[in-house]
Amino acid sequence: MTPRLPGSYVLLMQLPSPTNVTIGQLGQFEFPPGWYAYAGSACGPGGLAARVDRHHRVSKTLHWHIDYLRAQAQVLALWYATGRESRECRWSQALSELPGASVPAPGFGASDCQCRTHLIHFPDRPNRLHFARSVDEPVLEEALCA
Repeated sequence: MTPRLPGSYVLLMQLPSPTNVTIGQLGQFEFPPGWYAYAGSACGPGGLAARVDRHHRVSKTLHWHIDYLRAQAQVLALWYATGRESRECRWSQALSELPGASVPAPGFGASDCQCRTHLIHFPDRPNRLHFARSVDEPVLEEALCA
């Protein structure tokens, strides 16, 4: 069960077929089929559990970039670490360096930082242990049902 503590996370989603999605004011992008890893943080009330609950809901006000893609992609897993340290920028960079990584939507999820993106595409499911080694810290995983 996702903790109600602050933390950073990677939301793993799968998109079965190529999909055009308009991402708010960021613009329209063609998202290839495959796996998507979105790095974020959750330091507000309810912590990780509240943020994951919101991402998991399909019916909601579209506020963040991830909300637009989430309406098309199936959420399958969560990687996370607890604590108030914001890891999302460091984690998105580490994700972008994993084998098979590509950036389908520059600027996605990164409107409040200098990162290229917080959303990384993979043709195959990325490996959590490889990711944890690259960020040099334990990263937990939780399977999520659609």
